[in-house]
Amino acid sequence: MSTDALIARAVDLQPPGDLAARLATGTPLRVKLGVDPTAPDIHLGHAVVLGKLREFQDAGHTAVLIIGDWTARVGDPSGRSSTRPMLSAEEIEANAETYQAQAFTILDPERTEVRRNGEWFAEMGLEPLFRLAASSTVNQLLRRRDFAERMGDDRPISVLELLYPLMQAYDSVMLDADVELGGTDQLFNLMLGREVQQAYGRRPQVAMTLPILPGTDGVRRMSKSSGNYIGVSEPPEEQFGKVMSVPDAQMAEFYALLFPGAQGPEGHPNDDKRRLGRLVADQFHGEGAGEVAEAHFDRLFRDRRAPDDVREVEVPPGIVHIPALLVDGLGVASRSEARRMLEQGGVSVDGEVIAGVDVDAAALAGRVVRAGKKRFARIRLTD
Repeated sequence: MSTDALIARAVDLQPPGDLAARLATGTPLRVKLGVDPTAPDIHLGHAVVLGKLREFQDAGHTAVLIIGDWTARVGDPSGRSSTRPMLSAEEIEANAETYQAQAFTILDPERTEVRRNGEWFAEMGLEPLFRLAASSTVNQLLRRRDFAERMGDDRPISVLELLYPLMQAYDSVMLDADVELGGTDQLFNLMLGREVQQAYGRRPQVAMTLPILPGTDGVRRMSKSSGNYIGVSEPPEEQFGKVMSVPDAQMAEFYALLFPGAQGPEGHPNDDKRRLGRLVADQFHGEGAGEVAEAHFDRLFRDRRAPDDVREVEVPPGIVHIPALLVDGLGVASRSEARRMLEQGGVSVDGEVIAGVDVDAAALAGRVVRAGKKRFARIRLTD
């Protein structure tokens, strides 16, 4: 892979020209990407930097994936307006296992060096911690935009949070990182890594940041907390459906960041979304998953038909109270919500809208009740 291809899509590349010079030597580089297991799943936003790490891997460089089982205890303050809640060691360990498995849907596990920073932080005593703390200043740390904003608004910043960028930087020391990847919000941490490496007598790493993928709303960055994410481990039908909800204006960005080798938007926005949805499903669930997911989507939303695997709900003979059926059998949150759906014409039986709240069970037997877009149940009459 050419140097131009490896640096493609980079937003920040510091210091300028350094990566190209290192690549020109032909010596394999150690390319680091750190992820903190603060949630059970990763999403397509993570896939952007993981994809770049895979490119370095395919070019013959060493991909180093560091699972931040100790930095996760602190929580990355990047982009945060308040202190993150601390997770338990058990939560972090469970998340770490799923993170690694999901990262390997993009990375080649046979060519990936996986490390945990608990290897060095778990046994770090006060003297090594003092040396690490002395490698930077409070003034320097408080120049971070998020810290500066919180200082200006008199919002708290814990001493623990000040340690986070130093801990991430120390990872680069321990790993002898030549390059560190991250989103644009990570530039401060990556640049601090260079300074801390130098303080420990190491050659400073190259800092490479990549664009942050927007969420399915097209406005905020993709994140689980915002509910605008597409998870890499979600069923292909969910992935395809979420891609179809992405605003047209974001299609070019999604193609460029997630599938840089593929043809970008070239036709009607609906066709471009469908192709992207198939690519996403195939990427994480294997060839052909996208076509199956697309057919499922069309069955539900274009043809207004029930899915093939619709579940059965048993009801006794007599009068069926529809709000109760929707709550108990189809998973609607409450009877008041069920009544609103009825009033708005959002409940149907084999495509025929239900108007009343009470229906004879015999009229429902063997038929499919639909509530909203995604809730279906076939009614079976009990003896």
